[in-house]
This record gives sequence, structure tokens and C-alpha cells, in this order.
Amino acid sequence: MDYQDFGLRVRTLRRQLKLTQEELAEKVGISASFMGHIERGTRVASLETLVALCITLRVTPQYLLQSSLGNEDYNVPQGLSADERATLSRFLHLAEEAVRGVENR
Repeated sequence: MDYQDFGLRVRTLRRQLKLTQEELAEKVGISASFMGHIERGTRVASLETLVALCITLRVTPQYLLQSSLGNEDYNVPQGLSADERATLSRFLHLAEEAVRGVENR
């Protein structure tokens, strides 16, 4: 998982929406300090935070995580075990379903 790329994508989208870290953090429900860590790639966002980021930034989980993905079948980087691949695939499916559920409300 490339957390620095994830953070860079979050930062780029935040800036495009003309939001400060504090404003985005508030909308997502986390501290501004934690948002800074996410953007620098030094901390990992939970599934709940990932979903909130996707909704607020108006992107799919796949967009934020694309550096760690291959194609739409959720191919994952080489070097991961079968269990790690399965876990990442389940995580992405759950995130996608959660984003769709919120969007359909």
C-alpha cells in the first residue's frame, strides 16, 4: 500500500476544492493533526475515514487507492500473500459499498 501516494491524492483534491486541512478534517470527522498525517502518508485512514474522504472529496475508493491497485478486478501489488490480497480486496469492496450506500440516501 502506497500511503504517500494516497496522501498526495487527498491533498491535491482538498486543494482543488479550496479547503484547508482543518476544514476537510472537520467534514470527515477527524482531527486536523490526523489529516496532516494522512496527507503525509505517516498514518493509515480507517475504513470509516476512507468512506468519509471519498464522499467529501467526491471520488471513489479506487481513485484514492489506485497506486496500490491494478485494474478493476482489484489486482494488488506483487509481494503480498494470498491472505493480504484477499483482505485488501474485501476492504475495497466494503469501501465501495459504503460509498454507494451513502450516495444513494
